Amino acid sequence: MSKSTHDRLVALRRDLHRHPEPAWREFYTTARIVEEVERIGVDELHVGPDALNTDERMAVPDDDVLDDWYDRALDAGADPDVLEDLRGGFTGAVAVLRTGEGPTVGLRVDIDGLPQAESDDDDHVPAREGFRSENEGAMHACGHDAHATFGIGVLERVKESDFEGTFKVFFQPAEERVGGGRAMARSGHLDDVDYLLAVHVGLDHPTGEVVAGIDGFLAVSHFLAEYEGEPAHAGAKPEAGRNTVQAMAAAIQNLYGIPRHSEGETRVNAGLVGGGTATNVIPEESFVEGEVRGETTELKDYMKDHAHRVLRSAAEMHDVDVDIHTEGEAPSAASDRALADIVYDVASATDGVDSPVESDKLGGSEDATFLMQEVQDNGGLACYLAVGTDHPGGHHTATFDVDEASIPIGIDVLADSILSIAENEP
Repeated sequence: MSKSTHDRLVALRRDLHRHPEPAWREFYTTARIVEEVERIGVDELHVGPDALNTDERMAVPDDDVLDDWYDRALDAGADPDVLEDLRGGFTGAVAVLRTGEGPTVGLRVDIDGLPQAESDDDDHVPAREGFRSENEGAMHACGHDAHATFGIGVLERVKESDFEGTFKVFFQPAEERVGGGRAMARSGHLDDVDYLLAVHVGLDHPTGEVVAGIDGFLAVSHFLAEYEGEPAHAGAKPEAGRNTVQAMAAAIQNLYGIPRHSEGETRVNAGLVGGGTATNVIPEESFVEGEVRGETTELKDYMKDHAHRVLRSAAEMHDVDVDIHTEGEAPSAASDRALADIVYDVASATDGVDSPVESDKLGGSEDATFLMQEVQDNGGLACYLAVGTDHPGGHHTATFDVDEASIPIGIDVLADSILSIAENEP
């Protein structure tokens, strides 16, 4: 990679880091991606609604939230013509190169940020170097700014290579809410994909380490239970109220009592709860927002069924009503060894990689699994790899940052793996 290309890609990553946008609000991010893709030149560019099955989006914010972030992107200088295509939270893009006969190879990268305030300490590199988040309360705390940069860098490398076939880059929104993978997987753009790679930086692997095949994805389902009762004066007429906080508390207690399962790991967490208006008012509204996970999709479904039963039973016990919504969801998945072996061989020969690793377990969840499963169900192969990066803070913390030395490493490993896959067709 030339110095000018390296500097341009680092500048892109820093620009994206300055403008983090949570799920379905990636207006500026998508517009910058479109700008870079158009600079490179592709055969097809599907933006916003054309990149998604719009009926399959999950965890979409309210219109007023979307409008606020739309205006932020406009104020930050995003192309208004591109933004118009994204209005309503239809973010993301699919870039397609067609270079003759050959297989169709895909690369999936996610692009959203997190609702996490970023550190402003001088020892935090983005703060010191002037590319800290300008969207207060949001940051790229998981490296998706680097992932989007990988997508652009790899697209450029493949365009300049002797690749023969079709290459697609899926710039996927809303991963952090596990809300975007299904919409992109069922868009139709994966129907002809023979081989798919997905990538993440870090995951507790240092710069210079590449994991060729990640397994151990926990299937996940996010839920929101909203309780509605009847208010009353807590001192004068407590019997006249129907107390939703009592239901909420019972639900939380009993969620953690769901029996574990003999066939694998399961998880449950009530991560965000609240309700009530004043100390002397019987609470008429409350909510529980949480998640369940399972080592397999079937175990996730077991946990989801029991969680919903608990949430409903708590409402019945305390004579209140409840509405339960699934806010986001993703299945489990496994990397195909045939693809992981190619990535391992490429990584072993890549400058800057001093520790290639054959496999590791994620231990968390990722909605790239929707895209992986779509390709695998159609008879193709899929692989999820990790590009190590030194990060001073853990993922999803205020001090997370990407070691920019890992950017050319990731692009080289991904691009050369794609070329090898197309040439050798495992």
